[in-house]
Amino acid sequence: MKTPIIKTRFAPSPTGLIHLGNVRTALFNALYAYRHQGVFLLRIEDTDLERSQTEYVQQLMSDLQWLGLNWQEGPQVGGEHGPYYQSERNEIYARYYALLEQYHAVYPCFCTPSELELARKLQRVAGQAPRYTGTCAHLSQAEIAAKLDRGLKPTLRFRVPHGQKIEFIDLVKGAQQFATDDIGDFIIRRADGTPAFFFCNAIDDALMGVTQVFRGDDH
Repeated sequence: MKTPIIKTRFAPSPTGLIHLGNVRTALFNALYAYRHQGVFLLRIEDTDLERSQTEYVQQLMSDLQWLGLNWQEGPQVGGEHGPYYQSERNEIYARYYALLEQYHAVYPCFCTPSELELARKLQRVAGQAPRYTGTCAHLSQAEIAAKLDRGLKPTLRFRVPHGQKIEFIDLVKGAQQFATDDIGDFIIRRADGTPAFFFCNAIDDALMGVTQVFRGDDH
């Protein structure tokens, strides 16, 4: 049986110049791929159209090349899983949104930022971890249609299964376990129609065949 090719990735958002944290992440991913004769992938996560700048992308790639962190798949190099700019992959994301809607795995959320912030404050006062309370999870089609007719722009939330455990082996930290009830239904598409970071990040890692990801604890 053929051993799967190791593929790591560095997927920065071009909203500023590269910093030491970026370099550390890129270095770990590149070294792991080199060590296993694998592939180091570069992907530009530019879904934040207001803050992403072309000049940051060009400087980022120049800095990586100066550091000797050369990628084997991605911008300037190519590959079979492009495009490698997330802003050019909206048709791909739209297909998966439609698939999730078909399986009723997502729902539109009309809660305003102020309503969400109030709910989080009440949860903190009650000693609870802040998470979405599911206010819009059970709206009827008629209620959804009425809100859309009023011109309200919903986000799209993923239905996280209740009462389950998510378990996996982390290459650095070992066995990990999380209760789904501690997560809450999260947004995968913003109210302006653009894909949320967590959604397109996971979709692209899967479609591009990424096998290992090294990143900061904040993610």
